[in-house]
Amino acid sequence: MKPDAPKRLNHYLALCGVGSRRACETYIREGRVTVEGIPLTDPSFRVTGEVVAFDGKTVSPESTQVYLALHKPPGYLCSSKDPSGKPLAVDLVSPHIPVRLYTVGRLDFLSSGLILLTNDGDFAKKVSHPSSKIEKEYVVETKQPIPEEYLKRCRQGVMIDRIHYRIAAYELKTGRKVRLVLVEGKNREIRKLFAREKLTIKRLHRIRIGPVNLGTLKPGEFRNLKPSEIRRLSGI
Repeated sequence: MKPDAPKRLNHYLALCGVGSRRACETYIREGRVTVEGIPLTDPSFRVTGEVVAFDGKTVSPESTQVYLALHKPPGYLCSSKDPSGKPLAVDLVSPHIPVRLYTVGRLDFLSSGLILLTNDGDFAKKVSHPSSKIEKEYVVETKQPIPEEYLKRCRQGVMIDRIHYRIAAYELKTGRKVRLVLVEGKNREIRKLFAREKLTIKRLHRIRIGPVNLGTLKPGEFRNLKPSEIRRLSGI
């Protein structure tokens, strides 16, 4: 597509680093986007050079694409904003990378470990979509002993509130510590699986997303993804 070719509004916003195309479609329908100062709620509107703003701030396509791996500490949200004022994972990066970034591979507020940050909406969509079947690896520590029989059941699949959950692999490190691999990564999947067995999680820590390992990154530290990691995550 040529740079000056008309683009759907949600695609244009994704190029501006506002979020994935799906997230941008939600923002549009919520009335958070204006074109030439007029709120528009139709994601299919074609942008042909108009001034576009998100939450009152003018946005334009990013000239440089950024791909980062971040070690998220507990107590940070994987979100672009929070009305209650909780700390955001992107706040750890924004003083050093002056472009709008958003998270790929979310972790809940209390969890820690590897997340990805980017301003490439198509990359984010590819990595996040279940059809990509990208593995996510976690270390989970609990207050109670973890029954291996239950882990075997989770390996086969468990129904919770009419939703099917399944772990792809596991390795018990100690009686109360296990390494888990997920592929689909449904919302709060590990916490729901453990709560079903009345297991209290002390620590939920992600150490890998596909080919990207947390490695020696300390809490709050980040690094650029390697070109080979970007290619493998993108399926190129």
